[in-house]
Amino acid sequence: MAEFYDVFENRVRFAETDMQGVVFYGNYVTFQDETFNAFLREIGYGYDTFADKGWDVHVVHVDVDYHAPAKFDDVVVNAMRVAELGTKSITFAYRARKKADDTLFASGHVTHVAVSAQTGEAIAIPDDFREALLAFQETPPEVR
Repeated sequence: MAEFYDVFENRVRFAETDMQGVVFYGNYVTFQDETFNAFLREIGYGYDTFADKGWDVHVVHVDVDYHAPAKFDDVVVNAMRVAELGTKSITFAYRARKKADDTLFASGHVTHVAVSAQTGEAIAIPDDFREALLAFQETPPEVR
């Protein structure tokens, strides 16, 4: 199995829990997004670089599977890797686990499509970004 990169940690805030005392399921999408931004910083291609280069990404698909409940004050280690790299899209695999004992809280995927910052139309992923992704990740993603 390809490696994941631990790029973002967060401590569960009380406001992120529901009446059952566990992290509200929708908050994992926020955790995924924060992990994506941290992943970009790790590869040296921060989110602000997209705008500087005239392109952006739009999320077109998210899925999350829930394995165990995270609770208030748990420290969550969020990890990500590029699972698939297409001409215009990138799918990241995601997982969140408890720092104290590696209990898996959630796993899933998020797919982004590269778009022109001016038109919003889908474009090919710029070569420099593609190269940064491939250079960072030890095990190459599936390339479509």
